[in-house]
Amino acid sequence: MEVQASNRNFARFAWFTLGFNLLVILWGVFLRASKSGDGCGQHWLTCGGEIIPSAPQLKTVIEFSHRLTSGLALIAVVILVIWAFRAFPKKHVLRKMAFASLVFIIFEALLGAGLVLTGNTAEALTPARPFWMAGHLINTFALVALLSLTAWFAGGGNVISFNVPRKTLILLTLGVLGVFVVGMSGSTAALSSMLFPSATLAEGFARDFSDTSHFLLRLRISHPILSIALGVYLYCLALWAVKKAPESFWVKRWANVLTLTIILQLIAGGLTLVMLAPIVMQLIHLLLADILWISFVLMSAEFLAAQGNAFNPEDTKNTR
Repeated sequence: MEVQASNRNFARFAWFTLGFNLLVILWGVFLRASKSGDGCGQHWLTCGGEIIPSAPQLKTVIEFSHRLTSGLALIAVVILVIWAFRAFPKKHVLRKMAFASLVFIIFEALLGAGLVLTGNTAEALTPARPFWMAGHLINTFALVALLSLTAWFAGGGNVISFNVPRKTLILLTLGVLGVFVVGMSGSTAALSSMLFPSATLAEGFARDFSDTSHFLLRLRISHPILSIALGVYLYCLALWAVKKAPESFWVKRWANVLTLTIILQLIAGGLTLVMLAPIVMQLIHLLLADILWISFVLMSAEFLAAQGNAFNPEDTKNTR
C-alpha cells in the first residue's frame, strides 16, 4: 500500500472522521440505554424549544451533547468531501466515497430527528419504533462502511473490482445481509431489554418464551442464535478468503482481525446476556460490532481487489 505524501494528511483525517463517528454512535447507544432520548422533548432542531437549554436536567445534557457531537461529525464529513474534491480528480473513487458518506450522514441526522419528532424515544413504544430503529441501524452501518472505505483507499488500499466469480459476490453479499439481520435483531433485543427489564436471568428466559409477553421479548431469543450462526459463517468466510488470496497481506490481516473480533463479540454477547445488559456491556458489545463490521468490509474490499486482478472470465467457461 503506497501512499503519496500529499494524500497522507487526507488519509489521517479520514480515519479521524471514522473514529469520531464511532464515538458519536456509542454516545447514541448510551443515550438510548440511559432513557435520555426525550431529554429535549419532541423538539428538533431546538432542545425543549430553546437553542441552548437554560435549565437542563441530566437527560437533557445527555441528549443535547449527542446533538452537538452529531453536528460536529457532520461538519467533519463536509470537510472530508470538500478536501476530496479539491485533492482528487473527477470520477476518483475517493470523491465518490466521501460524497456518499455525506449523503448517509445526512440521512442519519434525519432518522434521528424522525425518532425525536415522532416520540419514539426513551421508554415510548409505538408500533413504528422497531422499524425506525432498524432503518437507523442499517443507515449507520452503511455510513461506517463508506467512511472506512474512504479512509482505506486514501491510505493506499486497492480499489474494489467486481470482475470476480459470481460465487465470491454471493458469499460476500450473504455476509453483508447477515450482519444487517443480526444487527437489527440486536437492536430489537436491546430495546426489549430496556423496556421490559428482568430482575434475574431465569425471569428473562421465562418471559422470552411466554405467550403473554410482548412480541419484542419473544423475538429477543433470536439474537444470540443468529449471532452464533453469523459468527460461524464469517469465520468460515475469512478462512476461505485467505485460502483464495494467499498472496494478499491485507486480506489475511483483516481476516485475522475479523476472526479475533468474532470471538470477543461472542464472549461480550454472553456476558451482556448473563449480566442483564448493563449499559457498559451494551457499549462494549456495540463497539465490537462496529469493529467486526469494519474488518469484514475492509477484508471484503481487499479480497475483491485481489480476485478482480487475478480473475479471467474465460476460466469460468465450460472446459473438458
